[in-house]
Amino acid sequence: MVPDPSSWLLLCRRVRFGDTDAAGVLHAPRLLRWCHEAYEESLERYGISAAQVFPTPGHPLAVALPIVHCQADFRRPLVCGDPLAIRLAPRRLDSSSFEVRYAFVCDDQPAAEGLTRHVAIAAASRQRCALPEPLNRWLEASSLGGVQTL
Repeated sequence: MVPDPSSWLLLCRRVRFGDTDAAGVLHAPRLLRWCHEAYEESLERYGISAAQVFPTPGHPLAVALPIVHCQADFRRPLVCGDPLAIRLAPRRLDSSSFEVRYAFVCDDQPAAEGLTRHVAIAAASRQRCALPEPLNRWLEASSLGGVQTL
């Protein structure tokens, strides 16, 4: 049975002091780090362990999922203590690539948006390959989940 999508496509966090810069607002690179962490946490909450998706160094059948494109847009300043809801909208692009859009909301207001695009490659040959099956299940469930898209 597929878990409730709101349990793995909607995540929460809080801006911490260490996330801010000298001006007291979110340090820009932190947003892309949060995107990747949200993607990993979503997989875990869906029931996919890191070992099922991320390569074991040296394993001949390992598939890597490098980010080939990323972007971030900031809609309002985020400061220490701000609560954030992060809504993920994963989408398959083709048999070997996918993207995840991230919407960051603070106090019911859009705060930021992010995007990561990933391509599956065989870790040994560095050649494009099919997405791992667990990831295909996550993408399929995401498209059927009924969570509001971005």
